[in-house]
Amino acid sequence: MMSTKISRHAGLGARVAGVALLAITSLVATASAQQGFDWKAHKGDTVSFLANNNPVATAILKHQDEFEKLTGITLKVDKYQEQQMRQRLLTVMNAHSDEVDVFMTLPSREGKQFAAAGWYEDLTPYTKQKVTSDYDFNDLSPALVKAATFDGVFTGVPLNIEGPLLYYRTDVFKDCGVSPPESIDQIGDVAKKLKSCKSNMTAFASRGLKPALPYTFSVFLHNMGGSYMKDGKSNLCSPEGKKALSAYADLLKTYGPRGVVNYSFYQLTTLYRSGRSAMSFESSNEFPSIMEGGARLKDTGIMPLPKGAGGSHPTSIGWALAISKFSDDPDAAWYFVQWATSPQMQAKLAVDGIAPPRKSVSQNADYRKWLQQQPIRQDWQKAIDHLAAEGTSEVGYPIVQNPESREYIGQAVDSILLGDASVDQACKQADQQLDQLIQQQ
Repeated sequence: MMSTKISRHAGLGARVAGVALLAITSLVATASAQQGFDWKAHKGDTVSFLANNNPVATAILKHQDEFEKLTGITLKVDKYQEQQMRQRLLTVMNAHSDEVDVFMTLPSREGKQFAAAGWYEDLTPYTKQKVTSDYDFNDLSPALVKAATFDGVFTGVPLNIEGPLLYYRTDVFKDCGVSPPESIDQIGDVAKKLKSCKSNMTAFASRGLKPALPYTFSVFLHNMGGSYMKDGKSNLCSPEGKKALSAYADLLKTYGPRGVVNYSFYQLTTLYRSGRSAMSFESSNEFPSIMEGGARLKDTGIMPLPKGAGGSHPTSIGWALAISKFSDDPDAAWYFVQWATSPQMQAKLAVDGIAPPRKSVSQNADYRKWLQQQPIRQDWQKAIDHLAAEGTSEVGYPIVQNPESREYIGQAVDSILLGDASVDQACKQADQQLDQLIQQQ
């Protein structure tokens, strides 16, 4: 395995005359400019990438040939829908297998769990010693970097910033004489009018699939003034928690699509893009997929979920690229991570609708031009700015078993939605299960 070495020539202070001085000066200048970084250092190597089949990975892999040409590295891609990707990753990691070098991770979901298991390579040394001169690690969102750091281990470089947004049909709202809701409490009233006016459309859609649901439900909880934990215990049965459970479940039960308990981002995007839903509360990350084909370009409005009694606290998270602790070629893997998260690539991803985690991209000429081409893109960016300024990464319980905690949250909502339990029964059962989970910390 080859490794990149940092040049130390810049510290030379010896007096050298004539040609020797000129030669050393030239070497110093070149080393300083490139920091000794050779993109071809791992030519002929293969890096395996386990990817989630979402817009972020799709946008990156559009440029796969560019990476392979730049580095001479072959990128082997395994791409799955999110749940299948997670199952595959768990299988590989539990076996301590070197089959995966790089994988996509959500620090807000599995970060604590994977870090505790020792599954992440610590990327701190790479970001400090093995980067090109223009990489600029400090340009990345400090909040997302902090969210991906556990006990001093930096687990993944941010790829994007995202959170759920309310997409709504401006033409349908106009036809029905309805204005966008200004508070959470108004969403039901608006949905009721839309359902009466457009009986052939779903009035309000959001996630109902158990493990995926907390991503959107969390905004209801936080905006209503609730929290997942208080004094070390589960807090779903607080007045705010019960109100959030009731509001979310009732909206989906009364105004959502059939089979909504099986809905995640893919189903929601398909429903809205095809013109079959009037409001869809879904990821900002889905913006390019929703706009695919152009049918929704001129009849869509985008906004954060309206505030509630607790204010506005949108979910704000980001996917990251991580290197497996069991990779047999982490240096080559870092070349892919660095390339995909570089300022140049982030600017390219931005014009594909992937909200950048780098501050500098907002000043990129191509990106600014892209935003100006369509008013809807400017609405999207404005909503993203709100996520960045006001967001929280608390999706599910802030514990090692965060992924399991999400199952119990989803079960509570779905049991109310399906009529299997009252709000009091659902939150009580969830609190009992979650308190047991919390005690395992």
